[in-house]
Order: sequence, then C-alpha cells, then structure tokens
Amino acid sequence: MNEKIVLVDENDREIGTEEKLKAHKDGKLHRAFSIFIFNSKGEMLLQKRAKNKYHSGGLWTNACCSHPRPDERLGDAIHRRLKEEMGFDCELKKMFHFIYKVKFDNNLTEHEFDHVFVGIYDGKVKPNPEEVEDFKWINIKELIKDIRTNEKRYTYWFNIALPKVLKFMGKID
Repeated sequence: MNEKIVLVDENDREIGTEEKLKAHKDGKLHRAFSIFIFNSKGEMLLQKRAKNKYHSGGLWTNACCSHPRPDERLGDAIHRRLKEEMGFDCELKKMFHFIYKVKFDNNLTEHEFDHVFVGIYDGKVKPNPEEVEDFKWINIKELIKDIRTNEKRYTYWFNIALPKVLKFMGKID
C-alpha cells in the first residue's frame, strides 16, 4: 500500500501530497503529530517502536507518533492513530508545534512539522504489535535520568519535544 502524507511549507500550509516512503527518501517537509500521555499518578506512557519500522525501530518514544492522511483533519487523525497504535483513546489537547529534520543511517530523512498533543489516561493499554514492541509507564524523574545516560535509546523527536511538554505540564522543577 502506497500510503500518502501531506506536504507542507514552514507555516503548515498544505502544498501537496507524496507517497510516505518517497517523502522520507527526499526529506520533504510534511505534517505529523506526536501524542504524549500521562496518567493520574504523573507517569508518562512510553512505547518502544517495533523493530520493523522504516526508521527508529526498537527505540523508546512518546505514546504515539504519525501523520494525518490527505483530506483528514488533524483532530481526527490523532484519535484514529492513538486507537490503532495503543488500543485506547482519550481527550487530547494541543500544546505546541515544531519543525525538525534528521537524516537516519538508512538514508531516510524525517523532516516534520510536528503538532504535539497531550492527554491524561488511566485505563488499559492494548498496543498493536505491528507498531509497538513494548510499552511502559515511567516516573518523570526516572525518565530524565535514563535519557541523560542513554539518550540514543530514544527517538530524535522525543528528545526535542519532551522538555517543552514537561514544562507545559508543570513537570519540570
């Protein structure tokens, strides 16, 4: 299946669509989203990306990351993918957005206009094994400590977005 993603300019204005893998081979800027989930204890939900992902397989990251489909509203896409990847849905609030670009060892480039959402959830997590190798709830102090010593275990975008998310959530002293 040739899944398409939405190409955007630096102001998140749609400028076309492209087959997902080709957009990543060419390093084209495209619309994406990252979802951070906390529970009522203040722990963050992490997922370990499936090893077979086209990039960043086997790395820990936020609860869900993906792309809206062409002609799909961002607000619909975030709920669709959270259900598809992690097996649940909850209320999500947009926090901020940022643009990043990183080239991976496999010659793919992630160049995203990334919309960051946060939610609170205390129910059961049922990850899709095609997308997620593992998941865990983690205390924020433990997470920060682990990132400081094992930064390469985490995705590139997660390391960029996490400090801002924690600041918005009042989780950083």
